[in-house]
Amino acid sequence: MEKDVLNRIEITGSLFDIETKKKNDKILIEALPRRVRFYHSKIDNICLASGTGYEKLKKVYVIMIMPFDPFGENHMIYTIRSRCEELPDMPYDDGSRTIFLYTRGKLGNTPQQLRELLEYMEQTSEENAANDELREIHRMVDIVKKDEEVSKEYMKVYEKEQMLLRQGREEGREEERKESRQNMAIVRTQSVETIMRKQSITLQQACELLDYTVEDYESAKKLLSKV
Repeated sequence: MEKDVLNRIEITGSLFDIETKKKNDKILIEALPRRVRFYHSKIDNICLASGTGYEKLKKVYVIMIMPFDPFGENHMIYTIRSRCEELPDMPYDDGSRTIFLYTRGKLGNTPQQLRELLEYMEQTSEENAANDELREIHRMVDIVKKDEEVSKEYMKVYEKEQMLLRQGREEGREEERKESRQNMAIVRTQSVETIMRKQSITLQQACELLDYTVEDYESAKKLLSKV
């Protein structure tokens, strides 16, 4: 499993903050509830800073994935939410949820697809890719592991784009900015096509590896067609 990872995504109006934790020590485990509290407050502060009123705050799910048991109960899933202690069955929804996922847990009614995903995260091997989605993920992971060309290409593209952006800002004139945009389009299209050719993968897969969208690629191609 990877070290700390923060991935904030929005699905159907709810925010999901997904992290993986690798380190397993007593201090970290004891601090997890307060750490999660910090993540919730940070996300709420960002939403409020953008002008959102309290009544429009989105539901927030903080999901912690780890290879150690945070509570020692051997469950694969621990779902935490606020409730009234005197009336535990009384509805009280503050829009805050925390889910701890223990990749080696054995207890609880864990959905099969989630169990397969967590087992794959525990050991990212082809044998553990138990369904079509995981096999596709493993294929992409395998590409990156076996061929460092993808990573090198990504860094090369990133560095070139940053250089071109700086040049465009510094030179200032519209002609230079236009030339920088054209050069960036060349970098993007060539890098995507190089990865597609070397790895024998689709346009969508190549764009994902280089952190582009297909629309980015097509826009770059369109820009070059006008030159």
